[in-house]
Amino acid sequence: EMTNYKRPDSRDMNVPGPGDEEPGAVGRAESAEMNANIARFENDDRNTTIGKSGTSTRAVHGGERQKGGLKARATLDALTTPIVQSATFTFRNTAEIVAYNEGTYPSFEYGRYGNPTVRAAEEKIMALECAEDALVSASGMNAVTTMLLALVDQNGHVVTTTDCYRRTRQFVTTILPKMGVRLTVIDPADMEALENILKTEGATLFFSEQITNPLTRIIDTVKIAALCKEYKTICCIDTTFATPVNHKPIDLGADLVLHSGTKYLGGHNDVLCGALAGRKELIAKVRSLQGILGGVVDPHAAYLLLRGIKTLSLRVQQQNKTAAAMAEMLEQHPTIEKVHYPTVKSHRDYAVANRPGMFHGGFGGVLSFEIKGDGNPWSQDTFDATARFIDALKIPYIGPSLGGVESLVEQVRVVGYYDQPLEVRQKLSITNGLVRFACGIEDTQDLLDDVRQALTYVRPGSVVPSDAEPPMPTGDEEDDRTNAWRRKTILDLPDLRRPITVTADTKCAEAVQLMRQSGIDQMPVVQPLLGGAAGEEEVLAVISMGALSKHMLANPEAVDAPIFPFASTKFVVVEPTATLEEVADALHAYTDRRYGDMGVVIVAEDRGGKKLLRHVVSRVDVLAFETEALTAAAAAK
Repeated sequence: EMTNYKRPDSRDMNVPGPGDEEPGAVGRAESAEMNANIARFENDDRNTTIGKSGTSTRAVHGGERQKGGLKARATLDALTTPIVQSATFTFRNTAEIVAYNEGTYPSFEYGRYGNPTVRAAEEKIMALECAEDALVSASGMNAVTTMLLALVDQNGHVVTTTDCYRRTRQFVTTILPKMGVRLTVIDPADMEALENILKTEGATLFFSEQITNPLTRIIDTVKIAALCKEYKTICCIDTTFATPVNHKPIDLGADLVLHSGTKYLGGHNDVLCGALAGRKELIAKVRSLQGILGGVVDPHAAYLLLRGIKTLSLRVQQQNKTAAAMAEMLEQHPTIEKVHYPTVKSHRDYAVANRPGMFHGGFGGVLSFEIKGDGNPWSQDTFDATARFIDALKIPYIGPSLGGVESLVEQVRVVGYYDQPLEVRQKLSITNGLVRFACGIEDTQDLLDDVRQALTYVRPGSVVPSDAEPPMPTGDEEDDRTNAWRRKTILDLPDLRRPITVTADTKCAEAVQLMRQSGIDQMPVVQPLLGGAAGEEEVLAVISMGALSKHMLANPEAVDAPIFPFASTKFVVVEPTATLEEVADALHAYTDRRYGDMGVVIVAEDRGGKKLLRHVVSRVDVLAFETEALTAAAAAK
């Protein structure tokens, strides 16, 4: 009877236990236990019962109702961890369920709370990170968000760093504040600011990437972990870029380490998963919430993760080597403005990154660099030069992600920040020439040769020194008069008329007629600003004549439909104090050439994250003012 079954003890079978010195003792104990398990099923009559049942019953239970015996032995003897593709786990009797609930019968109940294949992956990550426990989940973002929701209470305080994955930034800046959680953002290298914040305000949790995305900044894990311990703050470090091959935050004092397992751990661009490892009591809190929210990983994905981790060290060693060699080559190349990789001595965090004990073996396979273009990092020319370089590469694939065996490349401005306005990208140093290159495991020399040939398509322009925005060109008095118009602000434009706008409910035919009558090809879609003064309007989107006409031709019934489904929420916004050069650069960078529209810039003030409409400036307005300025300069000459 199952209720009387007792797990065989090696002492009962006169087999040496794990503590004995004799070689092979553990293996013999396991073998004896398995033999007893098989013997237990010799007189099992359940197969006889199934054999006497109807066709449907036999189809459901035949070959599977009896779980032990030889099948159990073969499962345990399999070299690779089996994929336990089951949503539910059963019990043999009520006593087992009671024992499970009391914590004395270790097993699984339901796939949302755990799975044997998933647990094997968790234990492998525990071993890699020297952690007390680990939790694998559906994606890296699931690992981040569930961790923050589980460990930061209402009215908590999170401290993070400026350079980080955009979706992480989006979560901590837009979702956590709705829960009353305060957020403080510091530079990755500003240890003085961190200590001051922890000392004077306190914090619930510190979170940062190591290495950061996409500018490969380095944080001082040792100092940060020590400060967090001193001021009782949870310290969680995302080492997706670094991997445990190169950096182990828990060994340096951190409480938790996080990974997007999709990247280096999986390593083959074929699985989505996330991982969190560290202190047992913290992992338990996150595991409990994950069981509620449901962001669990599939057993097959866990198997792919197990398979990928086995070659992690071999892959990362090659990726370390290639990225370092590429950084050295690019540092000397005339078409490159700047290289972001910790082996380069010009890197902002070079000293911390190369301090003994911080990193072991390298800095991962991701490096970023900036194409010089015409010397203006925000110009259309630089954007186009970078696109030519990307398109000329023959080995890497163009696409997001990193850490796989194939090399991937992206123009960051396009892949990750396409919908972000100029002022946001300037604050984050996301220039039009920024390239992120994720090295795969191809031969190093092949990748270097490919990058060299692709750079021949980049024509070096004049070198303009730039920190954030390039200074105006200097020259003789005539040149100064010719370019003076660029320093004017939007408010200097003559005859700025009231913006012509539509609402979300405006019919398509009405919008086309209004644009035709007004001689414009784009208009802002607005609504009254909530809490604003009378007449103040918030910009929701921009409607384009070209895009709208295309939709109406393809769908004639859309003539009387509201315009909003056809409007774009991606539009160019500048502050009222912007110069005309900034407006011109923005128009160059954001013009939607798919429909031939000339394009407009929305001039708006920020009101608590909403865009308060002030003016609309078109390319025609800027060209007209430029023409007038050049005419005046010629007349003065």
